Amino acid sequence: MPPSLFDWLPENHLVWTVLGAVDQMDLDRFNEAYRLGAAGRPAYDPAMMVALLMYAYARGNRSSRGIERACWEDVAYKVIANMHTPDHSTIAEFRRRHEAEIGELFDDVLGLCAEAGLVSVGVITIDGTKIKADASMDQNRSYRELVGQILREAEEIDQAEDRLHGKDRRGDELPEELRTPEGRREALAEAKRRLEERKGRPIKECTIADPGMDLEPLVLGREVLRRGGRREWPRVARRELEAHRAQQAQPIPRDREDRLFQALGRFEQNHRVELAAHEDYDRWRASARDTKGRVLKGNTKPFTAPELPEGVINLSDPDARVMRTQGTPPRQAYNAQTSVNEQQVILAAEITIDAPDFGHLEPMLDTTLGHLAKHAVTEQPETVLADAGYWHTRQIQALQTRGMEVLVPPDGMMRDGIRPGWEHGFFDVMRQRLLTDHGRQLYAKRKITVEPVYGQIKHNRRIDRFMRRGRAAAQSEWRLVAATHNILKLHSHWIANTA
Repeated sequence: MPPSLFDWLPENHLVWTVLGAVDQMDLDRFNEAYRLGAAGRPAYDPAMMVALLMYAYARGNRSSRGIERACWEDVAYKVIANMHTPDHSTIAEFRRRHEAEIGELFDDVLGLCAEAGLVSVGVITIDGTKIKADASMDQNRSYRELVGQILREAEEIDQAEDRLHGKDRRGDELPEELRTPEGRREALAEAKRRLEERKGRPIKECTIADPGMDLEPLVLGREVLRRGGRREWPRVARRELEAHRAQQAQPIPRDREDRLFQALGRFEQNHRVELAAHEDYDRWRASARDTKGRVLKGNTKPFTAPELPEGVINLSDPDARVMRTQGTPPRQAYNAQTSVNEQQVILAAEITIDAPDFGHLEPMLDTTLGHLAKHAVTEQPETVLADAGYWHTRQIQALQTRGMEVLVPPDGMMRDGIRPGWEHGFFDVMRQRLLTDHGRQLYAKRKITVEPVYGQIKHNRRIDRFMRRGRAAAQSEWRLVAATHNILKLHSHWIANTA
């Protein structure tokens, strides 16, 4: 008899930890995506595919072709796959089909860490890191550039047909028809029709006139913003629009023409939301009263609506944003948020499209407590640590009223001295607290908890770029990365206790 593969790996190998962890997970949710009685070869066991993905990600191998190759060459992969060799397209399709279910593996692994005693909540550190998107900055387009590109491609089709059939040349000029929304819709609808004729099928995700959501409740349903002025209303409306898109979790189309019209639809949607927010502000300002019932004084500057939507959208990944970090060039990226305890176990992993960390302190802590509550961990953190980018006076004070000690420096490393207007009051209270021996000892834990986690993920495992496109896909992948990080922590814990 040939030797058993199980004899080729030591007892303390990572593969046994992964297989043992997967055995304790409830993976019935993966089976719901398969049809019973369907024709064709039976699907691979979801438990085997989950273990294969988790082990590969733990080793920094995220390429579907790399995983397929390892199933042919690596003994550990052979043990997981039981000598099967899933095709790279099968691995990629499993990752795409079970996007939400793979993201839920984070909770499964966190539950195992809680059973092992690794989920302490005494001191929690919240931080973010920029991870490159699967997109190039060269693919960022303004509305004018995008429309010009679509019309030029449609014109090229007409010119090719004219040369083929011997007709006179006919061209579509860009400027005049883009001055009104009606003209834009007519020109783009005609361009869409010509592109569809070339492809032989309808173009997906190309809603231009109707963004598919009710804008009136979006703008009117939020609380009145008295202090922000006109600038704050469209800012809040855009934030709520992005939250709506995140909830929809629409995938990024693979076809290039589909992505062109999806980006075009987003431009039109952004433009309509901004105009509706300004109109809503004008209606509120005309009838607003102060706390004593008096009409608000002061002249408001008239708002002139731009003719065309503003900003840029990336054609490869419309959800990604241009982000900057000190010492690095701008890049198309996502802001990956994490919450880490003193054992360097990740308690929450989220994705945001906001470049700054401002405003994410309380939401990340609430997400952390939600994950912990699923595993009957009801203890409240004693201390919450974050860097200066998370300074948000209202959120810090809200967490303190909940009985937590919050340490966030008001002054960043990039600024010399104190920020103007931040010299007194609550800012000085926090500065004095950080200067005490107790404050210094606690805040020193921030660097030795969360920074090694990012070093392990981005340097040792070489996970510094997402493999898939779209916010939902990036969220699923980031949670899988966090789950495999916790698997490695769990493995080290088990090995230390059995040594």
